[in-house]
Amino acid sequence: MEFGKVSPEQLASIDFTLPADTEFTISTLTNTKNSEPLQVHVGCAKWGRKEWIGQIYPPKTKDANFLDEYVKHFDCIELNATFYNAYPPETIAKWKDKALSNPDFKFCPKFTQSISHIRRLKNADDITTTFYQSMLAFGEKLGPLFLQLSDNYTPKSFPELKAYLESLPKDMPVFVELRHKEWFSVKENSEKVFQLFHELNIGSIITDASGRRDVVHMTLPTPHAFIRFVGCTDKEGEYGIDKARLDEWVARIKEWQELGLKSVWFFMHQHDERFSPVLSDYVTDGLNKALGLNLLRPKFIEQQGSMF
Repeated sequence: MEFGKVSPEQLASIDFTLPADTEFTISTLTNTKNSEPLQVHVGCAKWGRKEWIGQIYPPKTKDANFLDEYVKHFDCIELNATFYNAYPPETIAKWKDKALSNPDFKFCPKFTQSISHIRRLKNADDITTTFYQSMLAFGEKLGPLFLQLSDNYTPKSFPELKAYLESLPKDMPVFVELRHKEWFSVKENSEKVFQLFHELNIGSIITDASGRRDVVHMTLPTPHAFIRFVGCTDKEGEYGIDKARLDEWVARIKEWQELGLKSVWFFMHQHDERFSPVLSDYVTDGLNKALGLNLLRPKFIEQQGSMF
């Protein structure tokens, strides 16, 4: 992911401290009255990473078998493939079948770009219907859907956003990622859009990226968190900044659990994807220890077990 990327020289000047929870988040969680165990999923954005061959995928793994291998190491995927292409139900069903070996696995598909970036949510009913019909082929393997708005989708388009979200089926969870700076820099805009999400039971994605600290908004309009963590590791073995950032996320998720959080979807992104399995393992280990869980962890070929 290139969003929020900065040069290595700029990293030392960035304050990576997570902002305090907003009053909206505290209200959302404390009013939830959740008595069920927290559901936690950790994954990446793509399964087709050749960099992982020899790391977590066996040597000579063929492209056609990447998903078969991916589900052995993670329990979810932020499915960006559906953003770039419209896949028929038959293809979706084949992906689902490959994930049956992992009973906890979920696909979290991104809305196709023809909906979000080309038609910009206007006159998109037909494409949306087709998209939802295809996603139904995931069956019990379907997690929440992910609507990403473009960097130039401004608060001026709030009426179109509102109309589109109100038209969506209510039986599939949806999270929205806002990117334009005015959603966050103007209080009236953020209050209005998060209130809309709350009323429609739609989640808001938090993207923790180095160069866009405004999108680390820490506002939960529902008792569900969808976190896109964009790491900044760029040299072999130098994980210090990202490990400290992940430690802070583990602590915050534990606080949210105590307040009433129901679920968290945590997706690892790296500008160099060689490092995603290692840091996914690190945050999963931290969550297991902090929350008393037994989440699936990546299994490394050279060092069976933990990388830390």
